[in-house]
Amino acid sequence: MQISQRLIDQTQRPYLIAEMSGNHNQSLQRALQIVEAAAASGADAIKLQTYTADTMTLKVDAPDFVIQDKNSLWAGRHLHELYDEAHTPWDWHGPIMQRAKELGMHCFSTPFDETSVDFLEELGVPAYKIASFELTDLPLIAKVASTGKPMIMSTGMASVAEIDEAVRTARGAGAKDLILLKCTSTYPATPENSHLRTLPNMRATFGCEVGLSDHTMGVGAAVAAVALGASLIEKHFTLRRADGGVDSAFSMEPEEFKLLRCETERAWAALGQTNYGGSQAEEKSKAFRRSIYVAVPVKAGEALQAEHLRIVRPGFGLAPKFYDTVLGKRASRDLSPGTPLAWDCIG
Repeated sequence: MQISQRLIDQTQRPYLIAEMSGNHNQSLQRALQIVEAAAASGADAIKLQTYTADTMTLKVDAPDFVIQDKNSLWAGRHLHELYDEAHTPWDWHGPIMQRAKELGMHCFSTPFDETSVDFLEELGVPAYKIASFELTDLPLIAKVASTGKPMIMSTGMASVAEIDEAVRTARGAGAKDLILLKCTSTYPATPENSHLRTLPNMRATFGCEVGLSDHTMGVGAAVAAVALGASLIEKHFTLRRADGGVDSAFSMEPEEFKLLRCETERAWAALGQTNYGGSQAEEKSKAFRRSIYVAVPVKAGEALQAEHLRIVRPGFGLAPKFYDTVLGKRASRDLSPGTPLAWDCIG
């Protein structure tokens, strides 16, 4: 199954990606269970990450290669050790992709070097994702773009100039279908650091579809992103956070992903078009507006006074704006209480 721009744009319901990352916990059986749970939860795609510890970093015992941020989920971990734990074995990619295909889902991956691109091309992936930390790796972007496959690029902490450079590189190397994701590269991310109002500006600036790679908890940020024009939402996905794993703390469980599917679709459906005057569905409700009714008996020829009339529901009489106009006018016939005042009631 190929992914095209026609599948991911504002005319379609939000495209939802379940990011497996390292939540398989080095078990192929669990990885396949994640695929099945993602499909049952309404995901359009399952996404992998294709790398080895050696393609990501150096096995060096030096401070540069240890996570120093004490607030990080991975504080104190050696990069090589962490990536070795988190990576998806390459010989698992085929079975995972086959299971996704059987379940009617797309399956693609984030490559982290040229060898992983070559490997994924052999598997016939329908698209590629560029991680936010790799957005400045222009040789990698050019390599991916040269495949001609659709590209999804997370922007993370990139400046406008860096995003522009990445977009120009991708388009110059052959990318036609390109989606940029707003992304906050903290794990987890807070709503306050999400800055979703960037989305419309990003769409206008770079002339492409936009989405959200969301590391916040819950569905609020994703729903807001859809309201601001996001066509795609990506969320890390696991069976149960309690099972542990390198990304489990900020990953969605199946029940939460089902809610994501429901609420982002509702948000998208609610956008509609610019519309004033009510919808066709509201037409019958106009009957419950207020209008002018006769409240007490009025004789033919009698001048209408305030005590004769009331502005009440329903709305079958003259509109309230005509109240001052009809006061003092004479009744053209006898009027009984409950008569909707109309112009032919006035002589």
